[in-house]
Amino acid sequence: MRKYFITGLLILVPLAITLWVLNLIIGTMDQSLLLLPVAWRPETLIGFSIPGLGSILTLLIIFLTGVFTRNFIGRQVVSIWEAVLKRIPVVSSIYSSVKQVSDTLFSSSGNAFRKAVLVQYPRQGSWTIAFVTGVPGGDVRNHLKGDYVSIYVPTTPNPTSGFFLMVPRAETIELAMNVDEALKYIVSMGVVAPEHFESKVLIDPNKVDPIA
Repeated sequence: MRKYFITGLLILVPLAITLWVLNLIIGTMDQSLLLLPVAWRPETLIGFSIPGLGSILTLLIIFLTGVFTRNFIGRQVVSIWEAVLKRIPVVSSIYSSVKQVSDTLFSSSGNAFRKAVLVQYPRQGSWTIAFVTGVPGGDVRNHLKGDYVSIYVPTTPNPTSGFFLMVPRAETIELAMNVDEALKYIVSMGVVAPEHFESKVLIDPNKVDPIA
């Protein structure tokens, strides 16, 4: 009886969580229907709402925005819009910060979260997976002598929270693992391990200097 119950959980729990996440995403995207005049909304036209219709509208808005901003006129409009936002107190700091992060994460030329590494954290002999987000900048660079990298150490099972660290590059071990595999490994708390293969270049973790 217990084995059957556990088997059922293993099948239904991932499915339930997947459906819950999809419902949350679709429900949020459906809010774009509120941008339409009341007379144009499905509730008014046909008498009932259609789940997912707002998601299609959201994707269409995103696509058309991308098409519009790819030409000269669109870029000028965006420049004017951003100039206006940057003149508004509080809004300017929030918008600038979010824009810098989104440009770094979603830009095809960005390097954020492109590489998974192995680091000793939070103590020597304890290893975890982190993601390289860049190199230290600003005045920080003046106080860190040597070759340092900026890394993000996500928490488990929620990788959206974590710790930002700047460590010597020599104290990290680059993994032959893509970001998706690393995230699955972290979220599953080590249960869903990437496929193992023998590395041509073996690195002894004991020879990696520990993070102070």
